[in-house]
Amino acid sequence: MPGFEWLGEEEKNAVAEVMERKVLFRYEFANERKGVYTVREFEKAYADFAGCSHALAVTSGTTALKVALASLGIGPGDEVITQGFTFVATWESILDAGATPVFCEIDDTLCLDPEDLEAKITDKTRLIIPVHMMGAAARIKEIMAVADKHGIPVMEDTAQSVGGTLDGKALGTFGRMGTLSFDPVKTLTCGEGGMVITNDEELYVRASEYHDHGHDHRPVGRGNEGRRFYGFNCRMNEMQGAVGLAQLAKLPKMLETQKQTKAALKEALERVPGLTFRHVPDEAGDTATFISWFMPDAEQAKKLAELLAKHGAAPVPWGVNTWHNYAHWEHLHAGSSVIRSGWPFKRPEGDLNYDPAALPRTTALLDRCLSWQIMLGWDEDKLKQMTQAINQSVSEW
Repeated sequence: MPGFEWLGEEEKNAVAEVMERKVLFRYEFANERKGVYTVREFEKAYADFAGCSHALAVTSGTTALKVALASLGIGPGDEVITQGFTFVATWESILDAGATPVFCEIDDTLCLDPEDLEAKITDKTRLIIPVHMMGAAARIKEIMAVADKHGIPVMEDTAQSVGGTLDGKALGTFGRMGTLSFDPVKTLTCGEGGMVITNDEELYVRASEYHDHGHDHRPVGRGNEGRRFYGFNCRMNEMQGAVGLAQLAKLPKMLETQKQTKAALKEALERVPGLTFRHVPDEAGDTATFISWFMPDAEQAKKLAELLAKHGAAPVPWGVNTWHNYAHWEHLHAGSSVIRSGWPFKRPEGDLNYDPAALPRTTALLDRCLSWQIMLGWDEDKLKQMTQAINQSVSEW
């Protein structure tokens, strides 16, 4: 991770072929493109890879969330439960839909806690969005059980765990819909891009229409049809699709490389006193984009982070992270909006207010949590250097 480390001749050739056809738009121009629809091929290839019926490529992981939310009919008056440890795009998309984000604690998987989920459900809950964080699965089976008990659909944010599985089933395929990201720091990257996946034919058709201004892509033909509803331009282009296809072919090897690196680092980290690893529900299905661990308390986590940084192997200290940690989303807590009326925080039915201290268990876990993002380009010399950093840190403990 990220996949740009392995960008090579395959991606260059794929993009060159698109350029030779001179059609960058994913639809129309059948003669000029000689019948080749690269984005469509990418969608089919990923659906086959994930074992789902439908895939729709879009411009970003954030767009994927927006398209999926619209397809599920989520809007004003609806509450959507998600977790307090995620990239900000998850809850930004909920707000953009006009719905109300409700934040849930995480557990030692660093994903949504099924027990707290049960406590957060109200008669306004219309959707649950668990996020498979940092390459590994949430307790998605337990989450699905709670959701099914209450008759609430689940949409999986799988932006950080493309290629991950749980008991052999692809992440993103447990709920009604799943969303993926192919941005610059993802293992499979198109530079930008995302995808919506589902086994529900009607949801797929809604998503397909919504992501292209309401156009129907079924036999009538785009532009010659009536429209059921309005939409937006969320279309992936042919060059992104070409890069995605080339990267998808490399994804199994990428995941295997990351797993080997993670195993070596995990063995070295076991020497650190008091360290415990993040719980991964299915090690075989982990994409190994990160290795994450907990120290007994925040003070010891800070001490270890400083020692590792001193020796050239600085980890990510999630307790102070501002992009993923609920406690540090100052714009959410302040209700800051570019819109003059204050929407989506100021609403006729009552303003939205979010207390930074509302998720104490999540804050406590993240204060103790450190991670390394595992890079595809790390070689034996890099692993040796990181192992030495661990050993030096232990000796100075």
